[in-house]
Amino acid sequence: MPGLFLKGDPMNINDTLRYLDCGLPKEIRKRKDFGDFEGANHFIDLYLQRDDVPQSLKNCLIAQREMMRRTPDNYPYTYEQAMDRIHQEIPDFTEEEFNACIDTGRVHWVYIGGVPHYIDSFFGAMCKDAKIAARAGRKNSPTMMPGTDETFRNYSIKQMKKNGKMGLRMTIRASVRIKDEAFKPGFVRVHLPIPAECETQSDIQIVAMNPAGGKVAPGTSRARTICWEVELKENTEFWVEYSYVHTEWYHDTEHMTPDPWQPSFCTEEQSPHIVFTPYIKRLTAEVTTGCANNLEKARAIYDWITKHVVYSFVPDYILMESIPDSMAHNYTGDCGVYALLFITMCRCAGVPAQWQSGLDAEPFDVGAHDWARFYVAPYGWMYADCSFGAGSERSGNEESRRFYFGNLDPGRMVANNAFHQMFDIEKKHWRYDPYDSQTGEMEYEDRMIDHGEYERHQVMTACEEVF
Repeated sequence: MPGLFLKGDPMNINDTLRYLDCGLPKEIRKRKDFGDFEGANHFIDLYLQRDDVPQSLKNCLIAQREMMRRTPDNYPYTYEQAMDRIHQEIPDFTEEEFNACIDTGRVHWVYIGGVPHYIDSFFGAMCKDAKIAARAGRKNSPTMMPGTDETFRNYSIKQMKKNGKMGLRMTIRASVRIKDEAFKPGFVRVHLPIPAECETQSDIQIVAMNPAGGKVAPGTSRARTICWEVELKENTEFWVEYSYVHTEWYHDTEHMTPDPWQPSFCTEEQSPHIVFTPYIKRLTAEVTTGCANNLEKARAIYDWITKHVVYSFVPDYILMESIPDSMAHNYTGDCGVYALLFITMCRCAGVPAQWQSGLDAEPFDVGAHDWARFYVAPYGWMYADCSFGAGSERSGNEESRRFYFGNLDPGRMVANNAFHQMFDIEKKHWRYDPYDSQTGEMEYEDRMIDHGEYERHQVMTACEEVF
């Protein structure tokens, strides 16, 4: 949008999100919260036309307008439609039971036109409760380690404690394709995440790609992708097959003695999400009271999060104005929200912390996932998967919960080594997820290709334990 960015700043539209902490004028806030998006956008237009409105606030309003545009697709169900959806799988499920799911925060909702609307993934979130899943005939079966009778995670924990490390060589095929009904001939820009260079990944190879000529970002990219910029006459699938070795070393965090001196890098705020609000400061101070060093602080934060927060599917991250603050107040969230709250509280406590994300790549079972890492001298970077830790807490597996403080299993593909990073070849228009990169992005020359207009897949084609 020409003329709406800071003078002399070639800022990408996705970076307007960095200004969300400017906040909304009250006339816009009231309308947005009520779900009167047409009214809110009317006032946004008035503000954007004014010469006396600071550019920073205009950038915030541009971001807020995109957030409101996407909200109805994220929250498509009225209460009656949600109950109809539930009754397709659990005919005797009552309104009282649904209301209880809403009250606990497991089911997210917003007002649209003054009427509550429920998130598209609400039923999957409800089925995180084992009793509800059983009534729906759904089984949350863990991935098994091939050739054994153990789950992959339990096997990994045992092997890493025994041998000090565990490595997997994996081959993954990732793809995106525009749906036929959304396809139009012309220019298309496509990004697919690929493994980034980091201390846990080695022997990264691009095995094959289609179409030929995809541009591979440097291995050190903070959000690494392969990018195609092509003219399409007919619809096609974009895909890349890559192989890599992921190795994780075991950290016995219960028998460590940190150095008296600790570094201060990666302890800063990163607006609009990693922000030390008054509440975050007070919460962090309460949780870490009595901790003697950074390792104890990080463990106290991990323990509090994994023992108090309920896993819940959330809307697209672009819809959330303050991701970690939302979890701190509401006690619900998904893997990325867990990770961001851990990072924010660690940094607030003076513990260096950073984001990592990509794929949970367990043997022949692949899905998007986020986690965190934290630094304690003299041991260096260690890991915290609060989502897996909370899941272990729910299932009563205390050994597993403790393991995921300081450690990860080797079933990972790291594509991103920081949060809210630009691509080397950036999209011109809005990204589906401006903060993270896990399953692919697409755009035409004149507009973004919306999430529902293309398909994405990740399939593991080979996996072997190498040590």
